[in-house]
Amino acid sequence: MKPRIPRLMSPRTVLTAAALALMVSCLALVSASLAAKRAKASSIYWGAQIGSQFTGNAAPYNMKAVSKFQHVTGKGLSTVGWTAPFSVCTGSSCAPYVFPDTAMEDVRDYGAVPFLAWGSEGSGGATQPDFQLSDVINGKYDSYISTFASKARQWGHPFLLRFNWEMNGNWFPWSERANGNKPGEYVAAWRHVHDIFTSMGATNASWVWCPNVNINNNSALQRNLGSLYPGNAYVDWTCIDGFNWGKRSGSPGWLSFSRIYRRTYRQVVKIAPSKPMILGEIASSDYGGSKAAWIRNMLHVIPRHYRKIHGLVWFDVNDRGAHWPIETSRSAKKAFRHGIHSRVYARNNFANLNASPIPVP
Repeated sequence: MKPRIPRLMSPRTVLTAAALALMVSCLALVSASLAAKRAKASSIYWGAQIGSQFTGNAAPYNMKAVSKFQHVTGKGLSTVGWTAPFSVCTGSSCAPYVFPDTAMEDVRDYGAVPFLAWGSEGSGGATQPDFQLSDVINGKYDSYISTFASKARQWGHPFLLRFNWEMNGNWFPWSERANGNKPGEYVAAWRHVHDIFTSMGATNASWVWCPNVNINNNSALQRNLGSLYPGNAYVDWTCIDGFNWGKRSGSPGWLSFSRIYRRTYRQVVKIAPSKPMILGEIASSDYGGSKAAWIRNMLHVIPRHYRKIHGLVWFDVNDRGAHWPIETSRSAKKAFRHGIHSRVYARNNFANLNASPIPVP
């Protein structure tokens, strides 16, 4: 019996098969690349500014407050926020706020990204003649800023620096609508402080530009937010602050997350389309609506409809009787705990983060 000779494929068939194989391989690579980009785009730092209600002292000065908040949420925080002024005043006595290297290190050791809101102010309130923007521009605080920046460089690790936030309001002394400040001075002051950090080698600070929400477009500064933007070379992250005050006297009423944030989100993305965004202060009251439902909606819509947002800091502080903390009700705790357990929201795995500016998670 003659042995069977296998049929050979024609050159055209060989080329067709090779082309198909190459096409499948290329499609797989493209698909993997797109999947990686989608995964990166939907990752979000999450955390809180935690008040003194848990331990008698606010985080990060007492890290047990972070542990107790984590017990409430059931998940490790990937950022911890707090605020500080240029000058800490107690009664008539004031002292410079020193760069908080111990607190920074405690937050980093925990695995979270430090998120410091640092304001050019002293005793509090919108009228502070010693802290006009012109004082910052003209060098009155250069020595203090240089020392602060030098200490930041010596600490050496990445942190988010939300400088002079909510500048489009009128309740802080760095607003151009308050304290005798003039148009154009906000950007000049920001750049002046940023330049000092650069000159001191404190490039581990990631600069966060953070207006307040613009719900009704009811002022010139709200409508012309771009006039307050220091420029891409001076900003690493954008940011928005906003609250659902609920049905309280003087408030606009019970508003959804999108009703509060949509307008300003679009404004900020148009101003700085290349920058990632973080929500610097966000919370809901429970006056006149379901706080639990509001939280569920917030944690659901952010990764799906607000793709530039890569961070949020819940304002878990007892402030003006507004019931911001999530632990004010069992239903709010349950809603937050359930929503934050999505893989979209990053855990506290950043103890070894060394990239500056801080990348999206």
